[in-house]
Amino acid sequence: MGQMISFKRPDGQSVQGYLAEPAAGAGAPGLVVIQEWWGLNAQIKGVADRLAAAGYRALVPDLYRGKVAVEAKEAEHLMTNLNFADAAGQDVRGAVQHLKGKSAKVGVTGFCMGGALTLRAAVNVPEVDAAVVWYGFPPLESIDATKIKAPLLGHFAIEDVPFPIATVDTLEQKLRQANVRFEFHRYQAKHAFANETQVGDKKLPITEYNPAAAELAWRRTMDFLARHLK
Repeated sequence: MGQMISFKRPDGQSVQGYLAEPAAGAGAPGLVVIQEWWGLNAQIKGVADRLAAAGYRALVPDLYRGKVAVEAKEAEHLMTNLNFADAAGQDVRGAVQHLKGKSAKVGVTGFCMGGALTLRAAVNVPEVDAAVVWYGFPPLESIDATKIKAPLLGHFAIEDVPFPIATVDTLEQKLRQANVRFEFHRYQAKHAFANETQVGDKKLPITEYNPAAAELAWRRTMDFLARHLK
């Protein structure tokens, strides 16, 4: 459905990305989709395809520059070596600016590591019109909530080990104090509950696909994006 394209970062460097276009064509709203720690794999391309089918121009920047992980250890290594400030302020911002060339409004969404980067982008990318965070956050001291101008939707897992729900409570307080427009939802589920490939993975028992939670979160996401981007 989509294809690999090249776009420019604000600093002029070129980045590859996967772009899925909707039937509605060029004038449709845009969404930058940020990968989990696995990289630009088939699963995240599928998310972009699904968003394109729902009427959005979906662009997934290749943050790992062509590398994709299958094993958790490898994914952790790639994520650890990623410069988060550069990824959010340059790769993601460049992707948002690229979509703004044809789309009046552009949002950002991301999963796991991408959820953390979505929050970083909400702070550091002024062009963002809406943001949807899926079970992830960066160290809270890296979030200057007063800079978040776009409305925010968050989906978090109560049984999340890598991203503890208690920290989400602290994040909420921080956003409230800064008068950020946000709505957070909590699901009785484990980390990565919307990733349909995380089924019965004995090697990574902290993640588990939860179809009911995933469907509810998607429905809420579609309503939120329709309100703020369409």
